[in-house]
Amino acid sequence: MGESGDPPISACGRPTQASRGSRSQSRSSFTENRIGPWGTRIKGSQSVLRWFGSILILLVFSSLAHAAKIGEIADTDWTEQAAEFFALEHPAIRAAALGTLLIGFCCGGLGSFLVVRKLSLLGDTLSHAVLPGVALGFLWNASKDPWAIFIGATGAGIMGVALVGWIRQTTRLKEDSAMGMVLAGFYGLGVCLTTMIQNMVMGNKSGLDSFFFGQAAALSSADLWLLGAISAISIVLILLFYKEFLAISFDTAFAKAIGMPVHALHYLLMALLTFAVVVSLQAVGVVLVSALLITPAAAAYLLTDRMHWMLILAAGFGMISGILGAFISYLSNNLPTGPLIVLGSTAIFTLALVFGPKHGLLTKSLRRRRQRKRIALENTLKSVFHLSENSGFKRKEFAVTELASERNLNLPSAEREIRSLVDAQLARHMDPEPGTEWSGKARFQLKDAGWLRACEIVRNHRLWELYLTNAAQYQSDHVHDDAEEIEHLIGEDIVQRIERRLRNPIRDPHGRLIPQKNQITA
Repeated sequence: MGESGDPPISACGRPTQASRGSRSQSRSSFTENRIGPWGTRIKGSQSVLRWFGSILILLVFSSLAHAAKIGEIADTDWTEQAAEFFALEHPAIRAAALGTLLIGFCCGGLGSFLVVRKLSLLGDTLSHAVLPGVALGFLWNASKDPWAIFIGATGAGIMGVALVGWIRQTTRLKEDSAMGMVLAGFYGLGVCLTTMIQNMVMGNKSGLDSFFFGQAAALSSADLWLLGAISAISIVLILLFYKEFLAISFDTAFAKAIGMPVHALHYLLMALLTFAVVVSLQAVGVVLVSALLITPAAAAYLLTDRMHWMLILAAGFGMISGILGAFISYLSNNLPTGPLIVLGSTAIFTLALVFGPKHGLLTKSLRRRRQRKRIALENTLKSVFHLSENSGFKRKEFAVTELASERNLNLPSAEREIRSLVDAQLARHMDPEPGTEWSGKARFQLKDAGWLRACEIVRNHRLWELYLTNAAQYQSDHVHDDAEEIEHLIGEDIVQRIERRLRNPIRDPHGRLIPQKNQITA
């Protein structure tokens, strides 16, 4: 697929040698003539070890995996091949690496606008809609001219986007239905045209099959110049129209109200996305380019709430995915680059989904666990306040059995709650004899910090009950359950606003005293 002056290149981009020997060669002779994993047929355990070692090193813990596998894969020389890849000495390697980096940059950055506008399906529609344009561009001069294919595919993509808008505006169909129809229709037409080309005299040399699943090795110098031009244009236009793109992405009504040309900006953004899709087809393919548009942007969306950081992160994730896919494809045994790029971006998304500092699954799980522990402590403190209130605030020490009765718990559960208060430095045990701290007759007392927090929780609860009965006209016997939940969530600023609105009340709807801020003392 390279240009006439280039040496032969294998399906995954590894330059081949003029004579590699027949398959009937002995294993030792074959090993001596091997030039690398791209274009090399490695059999048996060597192939398994190479793939397993490269995946572990790149996607898990590189240093640990290297230490664990170095003895087993020493005869495969994958480290030398990795050094050869990053040395970028061969033109085919340079083209694949630079091309995948530029593709990841364009798709990752521009895909962010699709994600925030909830138009992820539009990326799939664009990637399939450009296929007829690819075929028509090839038919223009019966050769795989990058610029002819680019013009044809861009025209087809913009036509597909315009058709989606026209269907949505002139029919009762929703946007997702219109995108689904355009996707299927244009893709079907593209498959028919490419099949016709394959049946022509020059069809077996057209190379259009690489546009379905991608072939990074087929990137020529003209493709790289086109990728660089599209990347530069995308950066310039995003910088020039960043505020406008931001407005139409988050609040179209506001953008219209202040006089922005919403439709023109929309189609400008769609044109940039079409450019990114078209230049990515050669390396990633029609089927997978939508994943490269959406997945890095989705990973960035989980890590930040700022659009400019999302653009930077998405572009970075796209570039990492591109070079990672090219590298693993270089090390592997005839695995295509495009799917590996998508798998790389999926791995990044998985890491963001699980370990994201704000929206990650693990982070949310730990946050919920800490919240449940805090709520349990606060409920225990509130029960101790009720015990003291029932005694007219004359008692400060209580037995574990009293807490168990107040909380409707068995004795071991009540002991665990008191132990949690002691561990949190909110209470102390009052038993003089060692070994009786957590017996059924053990006694405890809240420390100053524990008593203050208990008063705050009771104050939040009773103020919210009074607010619901006065402002929301709830019945007094219907407010307890709501207050049980909200007492742990509202902050001091909201509590003070409620107090001002209710004019600093003294009693709740049930006639009980509300602890005042200036009276909350130990």
